[in-house]
Amino acid sequence: MFLNKYYVKSVLYLWIIKIFILDNFILYFKLGLNHVLDILAYDHVLFIIVLTIVYNFNQWKKVVWLITFFTIGHSITLGLAAFNLLNIPLEIVEFLIPVTICTTGFFNILKTSSPTDRKQKTLLFFGLFFGLIHGLGFSNYFRLLIGKEDDKILPLIEFAIGIEAAQIIIVLGILFLGLLLQTFFKVSKRDWVLVGSSIVIGIAFPMILDRIFW
Repeated sequence: MFLNKYYVKSVLYLWIIKIFILDNFILYFKLGLNHVLDILAYDHVLFIIVLTIVYNFNQWKKVVWLITFFTIGHSITLGLAAFNLLNIPLEIVEFLIPVTICTTGFFNILKTSSPTDRKQKTLLFFGLFFGLIHGLGFSNYFRLLIGKEDDKILPLIEFAIGIEAAQIIIVLGILFLGLLLQTFFKVSKRDWVLVGSSIVIGIAFPMILDRIFW
């Protein structure tokens, strides 16, 4: 019994060392980070903006729940697609991503008040369900990176951690910008949400038209 416990702990420690020390972690972590923050691939950034723009710093617990649901959603489809258990045509995924952005943005405009319990539940649904779609977008890029390598689990974990780090950077940036505008420039919360969401919709809607696949 003791040997079994010792063996399990040893294997666990070796996995931790393998993830956090080997150069591959840095490689796939950076690839995941840069994929989200890439100025030429800004659709995921736009979604995070409209998903969190309605919140303030003092609502950080709700933001954590929201990002957690989004993470669960995109992690499910990222994992399934990476192992070829789920395969949806790229043109459909690329079309649906800006649709998720505009849908969330329009919801913000129609519900400009601070998140109520009902609105919070709706945004959690958006985070989870739309996260499934964005995970497919992440997976297409990941499969190009990984090629035909046999070991996909560790690179997948490392890539996903990089994505999460990028999301945290975006969330902190949008919360800080909202705090700055509302505190020092006296911009109302309503105007911040309306203008911010409208700008994002204005960027995302032409993407829908460009990506129509039928």
